[in-house]
Amino acid sequence: MNILVIGGTGFIASHIVEALLEEDNRIRIIDRTIKYCFEDPDNRVEYMCADYGDQKILKKALKNIDCVIHLASSTVPGTSNENPIADIENNLINSVRLLEEMNAAGVKKIIYFSSGGTVYGEAKILPIAEEHEKNPICSYGITKLAIEKYIFLHQHLYDLEPVILRPSNPFGPRQGHLGSQGAIATFTDRIINKNPITLWGDGQIIRDYVYIKDLVDACRAAIRSSVTGIFNIGSGKGTTLTDIIRMIETCTGIKAKIEHNPPRNFDIQKIILDISKAEKYLNWAPSIDIESGIRLHCDWYIQNMNRTESKEPKGEMP
Repeated sequence: MNILVIGGTGFIASHIVEALLEEDNRIRIIDRTIKYCFEDPDNRVEYMCADYGDQKILKKALKNIDCVIHLASSTVPGTSNENPIADIENNLINSVRLLEEMNAAGVKKIIYFSSGGTVYGEAKILPIAEEHEKNPICSYGITKLAIEKYIFLHQHLYDLEPVILRPSNPFGPRQGHLGSQGAIATFTDRIINKNPITLWGDGQIIRDYVYIKDLVDACRAAIRSSVTGIFNIGSGKGTTLTDIIRMIETCTGIKAKIEHNPPRNFDIQKIILDISKAEKYLNWAPSIDIESGIRLHCDWYIQNMNRTESKEPKGEMP
């Protein structure tokens, strides 16, 4: 297949592209910055360093494409409320523009990465199924939900074939650790470097975490499948932030330094996803539990903490 990956060199996307290159696929990537380049001896990856909101770029990027994987987002939950207008302009409007250009190019299949951690809001029932009411309390979640609605509008009007994945909290190698997202990556970095961890509240916030390989496998299953719809992707289990810290301490042998701050009003207290729909219709299930995933992440971090890589992008899709 010829696959366009938007946001294609970020944490999640880089793992997806690597997996797709193991199969007989050609990949075209749009990203504002090329943060990671792939081992590509057969020149099957083409890089376009650009904003995917640029219509001229989109027209070129969608040529001869069979499937779009949309992972781009310029905001994260913790910062999106600071400038919701920018969230709308950069994410919602650009995503609608993408859908219009896909329709003009005759590209039908899209895998969209929404959010299982923010679109639902505070849970009324746990675990949270896809049909649970949606009351997001941050602009990030509202924008993700609005993009979903436009995707289904295009399915109704133009026979788009969408699969919307709502991941929980992905983690694993190459995830950023600057604190804006990714508790496991941030905590690992701080514990290993003996810097204090800031906890907002008492550390009893519960989240559903999914290791990156399992999320990649869900994306591959979505590409192969003929089904459309929305699917939660997670572990189906909840873990507190305090327990995450304890597991990292066990893996590293280093005691965490913790600073407590007052809780934040946009932090949802408990999120555990019901993943039975993905298990049934995508024939997918997570294979790596939280403790094993944290150990894999810690091992990777220790091996790579002082290494930098620079690879020149190359290759062009016909």
